[in-house]
Amino acid sequence: MRIAGEVTCGEQRFPIHAICMGNPDPDVPAAGFFGGIHGLERIGAEVVIAYLRSLVMRLRWDGVLQRQLESVRLVFMPVVNPGGLFRSTRANPNGVDLMRNAPVDAVERVPRLLGGQRLSPRLPWYRGRADAAMELESEAVCRVVSDEMLARPFSVAVDCHSGFGVDDRVWFPYAHTVSPIPDLPEIFRLKDIFDQAYPHHRYVFEPQSAQYLAHGDLWDYLYLRGRANPERTFLPLTLEMGSWLWVKKNPRQLLSRHGLFNPLRTHRLHRVLRRHVAWLDFVARAACSHRAWAPGKSDREGDRKRAMALWYGGSAA
Repeated sequence: MRIAGEVTCGEQRFPIHAICMGNPDPDVPAAGFFGGIHGLERIGAEVVIAYLRSLVMRLRWDGVLQRQLESVRLVFMPVVNPGGLFRSTRANPNGVDLMRNAPVDAVERVPRLLGGQRLSPRLPWYRGRADAAMELESEAVCRVVSDEMLARPFSVAVDCHSGFGVDDRVWFPYAHTVSPIPDLPEIFRLKDIFDQAYPHHRYVFEPQSAQYLAHGDLWDYLYLRGRANPERTFLPLTLEMGSWLWVKKNPRQLLSRHGLFNPLRTHRLHRVLRRHVAWLDFVARAACSHRAWAPGKSDREGDRKRAMALWYGGSAA
């Protein structure tokens, strides 16, 4: 475990923890799991912590897991924004939305405010000043991803959030443009093997641009950094858990600030953790075995065309 940064919130100081397990050899693949980037969405942190706890408990007896960890590196940052979690705010203690804070500007028009704004930290989705460095928490994520993931031949990250809607969605870049990413064939294959392994799942896979565009997306920024070496593959994914499903079943949650973004009933929390821990475990296994499913050079064009037909209406890249 390492301290990737320390956040000050009034008189309180909170460390940002990064926990790694598995093989540190830079030639093995990696899977990273991130939560709590938005402090109000505590369910994201709870899902990551639940998966980490499951692994630690299984290590005592699970020989299959022990052998798996010889071939993969697992990286955890369960609470990226501890100050926001402490204050029950989406933004960090400086009022900055960490998912609008990276130095990436959208190519096409973004929704007003929602797409990121520099007017005031008192308004939601504040990006920070144009001349300012990234926030400490954003920098901490970038350091951990750079140190543990981007130098490897293959890596995949899952950032856990809750959002409006009744569907659980798995988003992949881009958020700053409607153009498809170069690694679209790999994303398509990952979805394909998940469909085969879990044919009754309820996740909706889609590019984030299918919902909205935004300035300053942290995972777009890290994906573009990873593309500096096109021989390596880095697939950042965002899990958006559909919080309206919890509100629909318990409308009283509308009266609670936390209730808009988190399951409040204990049995619903347990159900959410069971479902999404299985998804995170699949991602870790897929990273470990990426050579068995990732498309080869001769397959990429066919997979790209199928992905374009599925997510972009068959339009040209």
